[in-house]
Amino acid sequence: MEEKVGNLHYGGAVCLAVLDGVGISSNTTGNAFEQANTPNLDCLMREYPMLSLQASGESVGVAVGDQGNSEIGHYAMGSGQIIKQGALMVDEAVKSGRIFEGDTWRGLVEAVKNQNSTLHFIGIFSDGNVHSNVSHLYSMLARAKDEGVQRVRIHILLDGRDVPATSALEYVDDLERILTDYNVDGVDYRIASGGGRTFVTADRYWSDPAVVERGWHAHVLGDARAFSSAREAIETYRTEKNDIQDQDLPPFTIYENNQPVGAINDGDSVVYYDFRADRAIEFAEAMTFHDFDKFDRQRVPQVYYVGMVEYDQERHIPEHTLVEPVQIDNTLAEFLVKNDVSRFVVSQSIKFGHVTFYFNGNKTGKFSEELEEYVNVPGKSGEVWQFPWMKSDEITDVLVDKISSRSHKSCLANFPNGDMVGHTSNFEASIIAMEAIDLALGRIMQAIDEVGGVLLVTADHGNVEELYYLDENGQLALEGDKPKLKTSHTTNPVPFIIYDNTENRDKYKLKAQNDDFGLSNIAATVANLHGLLPPPEWRESLIELN
Repeated sequence: MEEKVGNLHYGGAVCLAVLDGVGISSNTTGNAFEQANTPNLDCLMREYPMLSLQASGESVGVAVGDQGNSEIGHYAMGSGQIIKQGALMVDEAVKSGRIFEGDTWRGLVEAVKNQNSTLHFIGIFSDGNVHSNVSHLYSMLARAKDEGVQRVRIHILLDGRDVPATSALEYVDDLERILTDYNVDGVDYRIASGGGRTFVTADRYWSDPAVVERGWHAHVLGDARAFSSAREAIETYRTEKNDIQDQDLPPFTIYENNQPVGAINDGDSVVYYDFRADRAIEFAEAMTFHDFDKFDRQRVPQVYYVGMVEYDQERHIPEHTLVEPVQIDNTLAEFLVKNDVSRFVVSQSIKFGHVTFYFNGNKTGKFSEELEEYVNVPGKSGEVWQFPWMKSDEITDVLVDKISSRSHKSCLANFPNGDMVGHTSNFEASIIAMEAIDLALGRIMQAIDEVGGVLLVTADHGNVEELYYLDENGQLALEGDKPKLKTSHTTNPVPFIIYDNTENRDKYKLKAQNDDFGLSNIAATVANLHGLLPPPEWRESLIELN
């Protein structure tokens, strides 16, 4: 048990509500947060203690200027530390050459050369640096060629989410130029298949197994819709469905002489080059699990399967990895459970892993079956602009019930709306998403007041507050006569608000604004509100006890 500090005691829960993808920006252009009708959030930001927290760049363990994301945001909140994240970790391994010196890379090269088989690369195809970076792919392609690998096939998951919405052809053309230079003296490197990342292969938390199944047909079986090139596929789909974004493009397979050029077969080797786990782990399960029931795989090739990192450190998925990940211990969840603080966690399935797996430091299960309860509210991500309220009402139903019952001392909830709808850049839908969140907050605030609890409101990164690109003068950037859509996250700070109407609010104060404060300061703050002294390795609390 940790040392108790202060004299804070709440009759109800200490509740942390994460408004996924809701950042703060003073610019009103393209700002759905600013233009939505949000009386509860307005009240919270106007009348209650508030700080802005850094949620991007070095504050969350990524490169200076890089946007934050849900994975690293929840890592930071849950760990209480700034931990070097995937992009930086892989960058260092590639630049130092360490990635090519281990047994895994050597095993890949030896396997394809000894068996005269094919080396495949699969991953999100952009330099968004959130899930992957094409520079890592290009480094591996160059190394494979230098080491005498004759045949490579690349399966591209088009982004349009962490990069401009219709930028895919720029990346495809760059890759095709590289491959043209490589393809001499019997070398045969080609794009084999692809599709938009939200529609093909890169599902998360098995919220929609059909996404992975479409990828299986495109990459493994080689029987998706046939085209002669990736460019032809992209241009055709854009013609058939006006205004479609890259992330939503259907699957395609490249054919030559009525045969797929790069189906995955026995004896091949496969590298999934994403460094972020949530959109990579399901395909790894499909490729490597004997007992698999999400869809009919029809055939399962026996391959040497490799991940950029270990996507699940508890289950060791996949078995072979190129870069060793950082171990995260003594997270907030584990710390609270060790101190007999009961926990309740809830989100919609598309973000459930963020408040469990990532928040808990790459831990899949609970720290205590007795003290913890997790609720996964089912719901597909789909075309969320059509239902931008998503499952906010059901999340709130469950959370309010738990708060009112006083069954748990600590609650954690994630509302996905701001991020998932923000990624569509549909402005009207994003306004509705924010208003749905606001309605949920009003209900939660009432429940907190009724039991004498405290509510912390924050976000993991920005998104919905900046749906259009701006030019160097802060004016709306245009593509033709339309706003240039920004589907990516932002580097804006996020709010941190303490809603506390109990007598405890006179026993502490929020510290003065400090630009060094970030998401990793939240863990110690939660510990303090539970009357606990946080571990010394955590970043400082955002409150001072009187």
